[in-house]
Amino acid sequence: MNKIFFRALTLSLLVACLPLVSAAASVSLDKAKLIGDETITTPYGEIQIEDNYITKGSQELLDALDFQRACQAYFWTTPEVSYKQWQVAQAETFNAHNLGEFVVYKTLKEKRGVVTGNLTTPYVINFLSLKDGAISVNVPAGKIAGMFLDLWQKPVADIGLTGPDQGKGGSYIIVGPEEDMSKYKGKADFVFQSETNNIFIGLRILDPSPEFDAKVKKEMKVGRVGNKATPVKFIEGVDKEWSGTAPRGLEYWKLLSQILQEEPVREQDKALMAMLEPLGIKKGEAFNPDERQKKILLKGAAMGELMLRNLQTTPRFSEPYWKGTSWYKSFDFTVPQITDYKVELDERAVWFYEAVTSSEGMVNPTPGKGQVYMTTKRDSKGNLLRADKTYKLHIPKDVPVAQFWSVTLYSENTRRPYDNGGKDIKDVNLSSRMKQLQYNDDGSVDIYIGAKSPKGMESNFIKTVGDDGWFVYFRLYAPTEPFFDKSFSLPDFEEISF
Repeated sequence: MNKIFFRALTLSLLVACLPLVSAAASVSLDKAKLIGDETITTPYGEIQIEDNYITKGSQELLDALDFQRACQAYFWTTPEVSYKQWQVAQAETFNAHNLGEFVVYKTLKEKRGVVTGNLTTPYVINFLSLKDGAISVNVPAGKIAGMFLDLWQKPVADIGLTGPDQGKGGSYIIVGPEEDMSKYKGKADFVFQSETNNIFIGLRILDPSPEFDAKVKKEMKVGRVGNKATPVKFIEGVDKEWSGTAPRGLEYWKLLSQILQEEPVREQDKALMAMLEPLGIKKGEAFNPDERQKKILLKGAAMGELMLRNLQTTPRFSEPYWKGTSWYKSFDFTVPQITDYKVELDERAVWFYEAVTSSEGMVNPTPGKGQVYMTTKRDSKGNLLRADKTYKLHIPKDVPVAQFWSVTLYSENTRRPYDNGGKDIKDVNLSSRMKQLQYNDDGSVDIYIGAKSPKGMESNFIKTVGDDGWFVYFRLYAPTEPFFDKSFSLPDFEEISF
């Protein structure tokens, strides 16, 4: 009797233990069946289900959900946060707060604040809001390359040589996103509507003569539609160091929250709005995240930037422009940044992490018009460019440009013009306009970038310092046919030793 009892007791205990053994046996996420009782090992910790209910890891899953959303929200919002930072920093640095107050960027200090700023031609920049009504702008005729951009850095219209005025000048009206555009028809040569209230007006003055500079200052006028347009106020000679690089950490999300309060929500951004709400970022509400949200936002911004930086150095949506090199043609997206089937998310995020602005002339240059930006971050052996080494770039003769070419050095950390202690444009920028360049007998030119200049080549040298990785933009202004048919190409940088 006792023997039968103990056998039955042992058997019942074994049966009772079977579910516990099954639940305790953890499986990896890719092998999870998600049925019945299961313990699953995930990147965010162990998740346990019993009778298909989640009994362990509920909070871990919520944190993972919000972390992933923060990472993707960083990708999605990089264009507008980067632009807003420029707007805020420009206003503070140059005391430019009002309609028609254009900042003129000429010196190295002034331009070193602009993400991948062009150092060869002056910038003339104004940020303003359309919330108070549409604006009118009179653009002078001449060699001007410029644009109106919304806060997503999406072109509203080009100005000048690549704009509808084709360099002949004209009057423009820019209408806000919530206004009726039809009521402005016929009131200017060209009428366009912005998708955002915040708007950017930027010009590059391609004619370097003092006479043309004076002409622009005299003839360019800006005003609210219905009011008299007045001459632009040009803010010049400030010569201060500043930073337009998007902030990191919680300041990034604080700036994003500010944007949401100023702008209408586009249809394509409504999914983003849903992702932001659990993170404490909501239209109509102040940015005041709790401790959990702060931690997730900090991680999401850091991971988002790492992901973007990785795509920046190793793009997976693009191929080198010239076969066998590491040179890429900038802009892998369309002017609207959206096609008939997708938002060009990665493409625009990578560009606007590394740079600012886009225009028809930049995205879709044609022979003799627009600008081409070529960039590289690797040498001839495929290694990332380093600040403690020295490299040579051989530029063949007859670079196919109707205007000029330039090579500008940028910091991988800030994406702004490189700070090597220099005080002049030539310390981080070399161009075909410079008389200092030494050319080879065949008309080609060798540019050196790195820790040390080859003897006698200081005129063709740009210095790197510390441990900040770097990259260049090789700009072709008004590129001609040999660029487009690829009969002209640049070789990779070659590491040299002394």
